Amino acid sequence: MGSISIRKRKDGSSGYLARVRVMREGTSYHETKTFDRRPAATAWIEKREKELANPGALEGLNVSDPPLSKAIERYTEEAEKEIGRTRAQVLRTIATYPIADLPCSTIKSKDIIEFLQSLSGQPQTVGNYASHLASIFAIARPMWDFRLDDREMRDAITVARRMGIISRSAQRNRRPTLDELDRLLAHFIDRRQRTPQAMPMHKVIVLALFSTRRQAEITRLTWDDFQKEHKRVLVRDMKHPGEKLGNDTWVDLPEEAIRIIDSMRKSKAEIFPYSPDAITANFTRACKLLGIEDLHFHDLRHEGISRLFEMGWNIPHVAAISGHRSWVSLKRYTHIRETGDKYANWPGIQLAIGNT
Repeated sequence: MGSISIRKRKDGSSGYLARVRVMREGTSYHETKTFDRRPAATAWIEKREKELANPGALEGLNVSDPPLSKAIERYTEEAEKEIGRTRAQVLRTIATYPIADLPCSTIKSKDIIEFLQSLSGQPQTVGNYASHLASIFAIARPMWDFRLDDREMRDAITVARRMGIISRSAQRNRRPTLDELDRLLAHFIDRRQRTPQAMPMHKVIVLALFSTRRQAEITRLTWDDFQKEHKRVLVRDMKHPGEKLGNDTWVDLPEEAIRIIDSMRKSKAEIFPYSPDAITANFTRACKLLGIEDLHFHDLRHEGISRLFEMGWNIPHVAAISGHRSWVSLKRYTHIRETGDKYANWPGIQLAIGNT
C-alpha cells in the first residue's frame, strides 16, 4: 500500500515523499522516495508496487542493507514507549528527508552534515536532531545487522560542532518566585474546587519543588515503592545520560514531600496516576493564563535543588534527594542567590496539603 506526504523544504518549496510498504509471508519491505511533483510520486508508487508484486521480487532485494528509513521505522516501532513521543516524532520527521532514502551502508559523514545543514532552526534544535539520529546509528548494526557506521555519525557530529551547525542547548537558570508559585497554586486549587475530577496540580507542583522529581518520574511513583518510615521512594527508570530503562534509584524525601504524598488518595497503584504530557500541558496553560513568562515545569527541579544548597546542604546530602551521581552534574545548581530556606514559612505547603 503506497502513500504520499508533503514535506516543506528549507527554500519554501514542497517535496512529495512517496512510500511503498509490502508485507508477504512474514517478510516486510519499506521504501521511500522524494519527488518535486505529486504525479511523479504517484507514478513511482504504482510502478514499484507492480514490480514488488512479481514472484521472487522481495527475495531478490538486498534486505541486509535497507534504507535509513527502515532503521528509523524499526527503532520507533520497537522502542517508542521507552524513547518517548518527542524523540519518536523527531525521528519520523528525519525519515521524510532524502538521507532516509539512502542504503544504510552508503551513508557517510558528509551525507549527515548535509542533512543537518538542510534543517531550519537554531543550532541547539539541529543538535537535538543529531542526537536522536545518533541513537539509531549506535544500535542498528549490533541489534538488526543494518550496516550503519557509528564512526561516520561521530565524525559528522564533531565537524558539525566545530562548524557551528549544532550546539548543546543552553542551560536554563529560570527559577520561580514565591509570588508566581502562589498564583499557580491559587489557580489550580480554585480549578480543583470547581472541577473535582481535575488533576491536583497544586500537589504535583509542591511535590516537584520539594522532591526535585521530574514530571515523568512523578507519574511513575507507586505506593508500593514509597517507604514513609525510611523517608524515601524508589524512582523507576530515572533519567540518566548513559541509561534509563532499569535505572531504578532510591532517593530520600524531605518532610514536605512526604506530607504531600500522604495527602493523596490511594485510588490506584501510582501515587499520581496521570501522564507527563498532561502535567506539562496543565502547567504551560496556567502560566500563559496568569501571565507568567518563560517558566517551565522542569524549572521547579532547578529551584528545589538550588534551595537545598542555599540551606547549606553538602553535595552528598543533596544528591541523596536529587538522584545525581556526580559533582559535575550538580555544579550548575550551586550559584547561591541567598542563604537559608525561603520556604520555611511559605503557606503554599499547607494550602496544597489541605486541599484535596
